[in-house]
Amino acid sequence: MGTMVVTGSVDGIGRRTAARLVAAGHRVVLHARDEQRAAVAKAAVPDAAGVVVGDLASLAQTTALARSLAAFGRYDAIVHNAGIARLDAVERELTGDGLESTFQVNVLAPYLLTALLPPPGRLVFVSSAMAADGVADLTDLRYDTRPFHGVEAYATSKLLDLALAVAVARRWPATLSNALDPGWVRTRMGGAAAPTSPDDAARAQVRLAVGTDPDVLVSGRYVSARDWRPSPSRLAPLGEELLAYCAQLTGVTLPDARPS
Repeated sequence: MGTMVVTGSVDGIGRRTAARLVAAGHRVVLHARDEQRAAVAKAAVPDAAGVVVGDLASLAQTTALARSLAAFGRYDAIVHNAGIARLDAVERELTGDGLESTFQVNVLAPYLLTALLPPPGRLVFVSSAMAADGVADLTDLRYDTRPFHGVEAYATSKLLDLALAVAVARRWPATLSNALDPGWVRTRMGGAAAPTSPDDAARAQVRLAVGTDPDVLVSGRYVSARDWRPSPSRLAPLGEELLAYCAQLTGVTLPDARPS
């Protein structure tokens, strides 16, 4: 049995993923953005090993969150489940760090947590088939000069999550780092009309986190039941550019664990 953390585990897919891992006998750390939501998470999954608190829209809180997570030791799996979607928004929302909120929560926070923690056995980055509509351009992620569209910002964040998973897989060959498209899921974010149940999406996350069949013992892959597949020639340079950009924004460089 292993030690896991699932970010964004107060409700939705994250809570169900955490509950399934706990039921299977794993030591699971929950995550919430504030103390009130932490109490909700602990009540929902009472046998979890603990709850860490930190708002992923803050670089300072994300850094502190990494320190809290490190107290539980090395992780066998980190599931970067937390995310936001402002799909109907027509105006950008900047965080206290001056960054566009969708990018900071969905992309920069997973990067920072990954870079600050020892390499785990497995990393699961939650992506989406909407990544197909993402904009592979890091020159204006704050939307300073171009019009803001919530759908585009979300799709771009999911493309960057995919590029991040692939880039980390190259830097950390001993870690299975993959991106998962859980499908269009019936959650508060996905809406009641979505065809995929949260339980099915959670099963997919658990499978990547702890599964032993050959299909999940891979790295640098995009795992999806839907038709869209990314172009490797597009992802490789984007991932390297993204790592450099995230390092510049955070002051934290992802260690390179490749043999010299």
